[in-house]
Amino acid sequence: MTNVIDILLVAFVIYQFLMLVRGTRAAPMLVGVGAVALGFYIARVGRLTTLSWLVSTLLPYVVFALIVVFQSELRHALANLGSRLTLSRAPSSESDAYDDIVLAANLFSQNQTGALVVIEREIGLRTYIESGVPMDARLSYDLLATIFRPSAPLHDGAVIVQKDRIAAAACFLPLSMNPVLSTQMGTRHRAGIGITEETDAIAVIVSEESGAISLAVSGNFERDLTVEQLRERLSTLLRRYVPPSTLPTPIVTEEEKEEGERPASVRNPESYSPEVDR
Repeated sequence: MTNVIDILLVAFVIYQFLMLVRGTRAAPMLVGVGAVALGFYIARVGRLTTLSWLVSTLLPYVVFALIVVFQSELRHALANLGSRLTLSRAPSSESDAYDDIVLAANLFSQNQTGALVVIEREIGLRTYIESGVPMDARLSYDLLATIFRPSAPLHDGAVIVQKDRIAAAACFLPLSMNPVLSTQMGTRHRAGIGITEETDAIAVIVSEESGAISLAVSGNFERDLTVEQLRERLSTLLRRYVPPSTLPTPIVTEEEKEEGERPASVRNPESYSPEVDR
């Protein structure tokens, strides 16, 4: 009985570790570690004296090297373990958090503000998170509106959402090279489609030129969605109920009114070209 429990615990630890590194840069590193372990085993079995001595000498340092290489994964695992052991609950439900994305998309559509929000699912997006500015902040409508404000320093790039938290902003994503896509499609849309081609993430895209709301899933592109359609699609894809809520009325200052009357090229000279971002 004790042996069975021992085997089950070891299997559980290995499974949790593999789930932790899946979809991250640590996965190929883990393959390299396996190759080194295999070389050590071959050296011992084949009685390769020199190679066995070299591996035995370097082995203590390899342990410390692994701690440094996998420090982010180890920190993440310990944080998850601590959160599971505590009895405290999250301050808000994830359904409320994802509804903030719908509300923010409605605001961006009304103001024709370009935005790209990527929602992580099963496959980790840590590689892309590390390319942006880390935030680890609670997902909210106000924070999304602040990030994608044209004058904000983080408005370029994508926001990546993990559960009910914004992991990072201004992230770089892979562009889709699908030749079937329209040549009139801009960089923001190609980036949103590209990340869904490589992962199971969901991308919510708002066009800066037309204000159209789009959704990308598994490389497929759904365009010109209404707010209610976006809410229903997110509810279906995330398999959770996203309740309808009253859409906020944007408050526009006098300065923003004057800015809105100017041509788009004058209002935001660094924006995407109107001919390519629709």
